[in-house]
Amino acid sequence: MKITGFRAQPYQIKLHRPIGDANCPEGGQFMPGQALFLDTDQGVSGISFGGGALVSQIVEHVLLGEDPRGVRGLWNRMVDYVFKGGNRGEAAAAVSALDIALWDLKARLNGEPLWKTLGASSPKVRAYASGIDSPLSDDQLDAFYRGMAARGVSAGKLKCGLDLEADLRRIGIMRDALASSGQRPELCIDVNEYWSPKQTVRFMHEIEKHYDITWIEEPARRWDYEGLSQVSRQIKAAVATAENLKSIGEVYPLIHNQAVDIINVSTATSGFTGCRQVAHLAYAYELPVSMMNCQANYMAHLAAALPNHLSMEVVDPGREHCLDFDNHIEEGFIVLGDKPGLGIEVNEQKLRALQENPPARKSNFPFARREGAGAYVKGVEEGEVPWK
Repeated sequence: MKITGFRAQPYQIKLHRPIGDANCPEGGQFMPGQALFLDTDQGVSGISFGGGALVSQIVEHVLLGEDPRGVRGLWNRMVDYVFKGGNRGEAAAAVSALDIALWDLKARLNGEPLWKTLGASSPKVRAYASGIDSPLSDDQLDAFYRGMAARGVSAGKLKCGLDLEADLRRIGIMRDALASSGQRPELCIDVNEYWSPKQTVRFMHEIEKHYDITWIEEPARRWDYEGLSQVSRQIKAAVATAENLKSIGEVYPLIHNQAVDIINVSTATSGFTGCRQVAHLAYAYELPVSMMNCQANYMAHLAAALPNHLSMEVVDPGREHCLDFDNHIEEGFIVLGDKPGLGIEVNEQKLRALQENPPARKSNFPFARREGAGAYVKGVEEGEVPWK
């Protein structure tokens, strides 16, 4: 079996609701997407998403003509290929997408779901609700978390950082909504690198007077192990970070300097292979990991196979317009199915419809870092976000 090439199918989608954080509180509802197919001479293709401009170059120079079943070795060769420029940016996006397509292909050839290929013994992954909810009004916020609680989800993560008074009120809304699950709510917050370490300590001391916070995510810059360590030592909540790091080498300084309590892992860390490396490093230090959100929750396949995995972020904003997928949320868990690979198929008819009739507005993803972040809290002008 040999890899013969790839096909990239870009499209634009409109989400069911806007999503946003402290860096883009007004949020966005229009998002680019791309289905990536890695083809073989036996008519079987692996599916992935995204990829970017360097996919063609990496396929031509590294993957073309190779047996796709040697995923780990091919991942090494891809990372070595982008060595000089660094495994980041377009290079990281391409390596990640191709690695995921290779794993999907390998499981399809095995005739089994990827969670089995990766060695998981159960197809269930605990979920936590994450609205990416800065643009939502209080009523919309309540509706989102109550909807997740109705599916058995009792943990949630709120976007915070611009208005302490509003943050305190909205954490209470999330708590009460999640309590309708009949379980004790687990409350997390995320400031997306908007605060400085000193600001985080000051604001968290006030927040923790009112709420038991399980973790605060990205309370300082992603690389600032001294600042993150300072925060971790001075607050009760755990510090979670690393979703935007690209490799095990970038995560190691955080672990070595005791700057992180929970490691957020994602496709950004060089696909399934790189993500698994980071999770295994964390396991060596008895640190838990938490999987970030993704389309159709496909990273749950890897999460199911990680012994130190806590829970996976579920956003559910409506990104699966042309995807048919084999998983669902039940009693607070993502339950994976038995279809081969990721359990995802691209609906060609719906894909063509998206391509022929794209949304009129342009995407504002990814969010830029907000002016004043980390230096001072500029505040939000009246009317800038719905909940003011």
